[in-house]
Amino acid sequence: MSDTDQRYVDACPIGCESGFHNTDIVFPEGPLRRCNNCGQLVSQCSEQLYWNSMKEFDDPKGTLPTGKAAYRLTRHTKRILDEIELFSGKKKSGLHLLDVGCSSGPFIVAAKNFGVEAEGVEPSSGPAKTALQSGLKVYQGYLDDINLPEESFDVITLFEVLEHLKDPLSLFKECHRILCSDGLLVIRTGNTDSWTFQYMKDRWKYFSIREHGGHISFFNPVSIRKLAERSGFTLTYIKTHRVCFYERGDIPFIYYRLIKIVSDLLNAPAALCGKGHEMRVYLKK
Repeated sequence: MSDTDQRYVDACPIGCESGFHNTDIVFPEGPLRRCNNCGQLVSQCSEQLYWNSMKEFDDPKGTLPTGKAAYRLTRHTKRILDEIELFSGKKKSGLHLLDVGCSSGPFIVAAKNFGVEAEGVEPSSGPAKTALQSGLKVYQGYLDDINLPEESFDVITLFEVLEHLKDPLSLFKECHRILCSDGLLVIRTGNTDSWTFQYMKDRWKYFSIREHGGHISFFNPVSIRKLAERSGFTLTYIKTHRVCFYERGDIPFIYYRLIKIVSDLLNAPAALCGKGHEMRVYLKK
């Protein structure tokens, strides 16, 4: 078998047919490749490495936060739901929401506290079982295989999901099928058209499948727009935020703190320019 055959991602996840070229961002499995059409970056990892790295998500504890993290989740959830109200024209209390890749259900719990009728889908059996045992309505498996009714949700959320997918187009088409008319698909993923990416390149741990299990596909606003168009969605809004030049532990602590102050000051201009490294996207059916 050739090296090309051994790659888990052997075609552009967005559906382009223009081929790839190697970048200067190199990992043990090889340099990241960039689509010649949409600029999507993909890993050259093998299928075995991919599935081995995904095992970390089967922890029954899932991602339920505690303490300050729980407070931050509540604030973040309110911010997301406020934006959903704005773009959907529907009140929180009237929303039927599906969180895909929900783990043990932290976002579902937070959304329900604001009156949302929230359900979830989780492929990993451990956290899905934990969610079910806590009384949440969660389907264990992949969305494509569950066959939920057509036009049954007002909102579908995909938070830190797309970067794990070899074929996001099929998932988008299924989301389109089960969303109501004028329904919203809400995405959170990394932005490779960011100042963080331009500065950190291979130091950005977001790209490392060993640091972040299953990260194989990396988006930018152009590739997101093309993916939306090819699956029947209309791009409503893209918001980016956060700038990072060094991770904690990369440099002496005093220098890290000084540089973090600078990067924090750049958060607002990065958001205005679309150059933050976290990207939140709203697509309408």
